[in-house]
Amino acid sequence: MNIEKILGRNFGIFDSDFNRLCDKLSDEISGKNFLVIGGAGSIGSAVSIEIFKHKPGKLHVVDINENNLTELVRDIRSSLGYIDGDFSTYAIDCGSQQFKKFINEKGPYNYVLNLSALKHVRSEKDPFTLTRMIDVNIINIINSLELFDQDELIKYFSVSTDKATNPINMMGASKRIMELVLLDSNYNFNISSARFANVAFSDGSLLHGFTQRILKKQPISAPRDVRRYFITPKESAQLCLISTIFGNNKDIFFPRLNENIKLTSFIEILEKYLATIGYEIFECSSEDEARSKFSSLITHNKWPCYFFKSDTTGEKDFEEFFTENETLDMNKFQNLGIIKNQLNYNQDQLTHFENSIYNLKTEKSWNKSDIVSLFHQMISDFGHKELDKYLDDKM
Repeated sequence: MNIEKILGRNFGIFDSDFNRLCDKLSDEISGKNFLVIGGAGSIGSAVSIEIFKHKPGKLHVVDINENNLTELVRDIRSSLGYIDGDFSTYAIDCGSQQFKKFINEKGPYNYVLNLSALKHVRSEKDPFTLTRMIDVNIINIINSLELFDQDELIKYFSVSTDKATNPINMMGASKRIMELVLLDSNYNFNISSARFANVAFSDGSLLHGFTQRILKKQPISAPRDVRRYFITPKESAQLCLISTIFGNNKDIFFPRLNENIKLTSFIEILEKYLATIGYEIFECSSEDEARSKFSSLITHNKWPCYFFKSDTTGEKDFEEFFTENETLDMNKFQNLGIIKNQLNYNQDQLTHFENSIYNLKTEKSWNKSDIVSLFHQMISDFGHKELDKYLDDKM
């Protein structure tokens, strides 16, 4: 699949910056020891492949998804082959005792890239998954920072999201808190991050859902009023590596908006995607109609689709990568901006947040409103609105 073509372009957004830095990138990666946490997802796999190309001394990839780790190994062996360094994958949880033992035995590392995240807004619908989101997006990162050899580690990178900017959902707020933690930390090694646009066709995304519906010969559903910024998995890897290797301490990178990266609707992308396989959209008035007419429509090269107005909890009307209160460097790179300022942060608030989450889990008694209240205490401008409607209630 030519993702760039489906997105309406024939070039990589960050190619000019990445190609200019490629030799320096190779010099820095070659022979160095890398750990990629959450490295079996779409972004993590793309990052791991890019690192592998530059012949690291050690590339260890950790993820809880053993099937995706297996595919990553097969992908690399089938396309790139082998390197003199140690390339190994490990199906372990970065919040586990096994991970601590792993770091002690397999380290030290020069670069750690933490790409683990619960990234779906739908994951905040219940108090059980929401608590795990806090563990993955915040607590595990806080705990992992203490595990690495501060004399050997050069940079710790942890991925953020555009939804951390003026957050209105719990996922974005959890990544905003992660940023606050990283920016206030004081270690011998440097720390950087990146706020992402949507990664097109990444695992679990709506665009990936298009692919799954086509493979399974099922109707497609999408919001008609939502527009998003999209980058490719390869571009996400470039963004991560530029931040990791070339970012200064506490830098947060983001894509610069210009004529090359603009808001696009899901319907626009779907129309181009279906055209590549010889179909066109047939808009249905309901989910039931889309399901019932599927067999008759596809014989005429029409794909039944149902489009709806977005009305679920946590959906933001627009996307943004920075606020008016943040200090920006827009000159260092052609297609990347950098947030330079330290965000307002209160250590007592974070300690209270951590202790409260720990106490709720220890007591084994909490609800979503308890957690939402804690997020409001941590983020003064948190714009969360509970609508009691979630994407899992739609096709």
